[in-house]
Amino acid sequence: MGKDDRSEINPFTGKKHFDMVNDDKLLEDSYNEYYAMINQSQLLDNTSNGQIVINVAVKLIRAVENYLSQIGRLDYVEDYYDWDVHLVGDDTVNAFCMPGGKIVMFSGILSIANTEEKVAFILGHEMAHALLDHTRTRMSAQNAQNAITSAAWIGSFAMDLVGLGGLGSLTRAATNVASIGSQFFLMNPWGRDQELEADRLGMMIIHWAGYDISSIPSFWQDMSSHNSNEHDFFSTHPADSKRIATMRELIVEIDNQRDFYSNPVIGEVPVPKEEFMDSHVGYCIYCGHEVSEGDVFCVNCGKKI
Repeated sequence: MGKDDRSEINPFTGKKHFDMVNDDKLLEDSYNEYYAMINQSQLLDNTSNGQIVINVAVKLIRAVENYLSQIGRLDYVEDYYDWDVHLVGDDTVNAFCMPGGKIVMFSGILSIANTEEKVAFILGHEMAHALLDHTRTRMSAQNAQNAITSAAWIGSFAMDLVGLGGLGSLTRAATNVASIGSQFFLMNPWGRDQELEADRLGMMIIHWAGYDISSIPSFWQDMSSHNSNEHDFFSTHPADSKRIATMRELIVEIDNQRDFYSNPVIGEVPVPKEEFMDSHVGYCIYCGHEVSEGDVFCVNCGKKI
């Protein structure tokens, strides 16, 4: 099944995503890259760790399919996601899920994800990127950016040909600045939003699969202490405090039994700040830092609680 055979509305966001990508070529390129890597890698699927990774992935896939079945959107994955998962022997601390459901976890990440719940969060997060069409969306945005930049460059040389060389040079200089600006003001913030979306959907997936997600914020806090990412302006990843605050907010929503079946998982969350603090005293809703019950301002970000 191609993307044109399923609804354009993503079931997890309730929105139609920006799309300028040839779907057949995207999947073909993704699968070719995936199998090229797998054929050249040391596979640890038959080890105890490999079996844990595979079993966790199967649970998460079933949880996703069960959720989509309940909301009547199995069309989103049926005959489109060809799920596959491998544990690869490599010291790289990483994992990914390609469009179409090809999952790879590198053994190096097991030094951090050393419990089944942590493995589940890593896999759920990467699966969420694929289910939210993040690769397609970013490729589409990049294609649009390249097309605009190319058109501007062609126009600047046309100015040279008609004797407006100074204006053409100025246009090229402006195009370079615009390209840099779009990278930092458009593409990178978009990436940060996608990471927060993947955190949220990933946690929902492992929650649906029956895993305890209450320790996930602490897990990320431990990870951030080794590789702090608090300054996120020039990064595609959000500050760790933002991620942790978002994770804690989702736990509160689940504890308050929010209906995730009538409304999309990703989107505006109608939880007033006062209600959040009443139900989750102990953390700043803006940055996730611990606060005391009587605090008026957060000692970490300075915002009024």
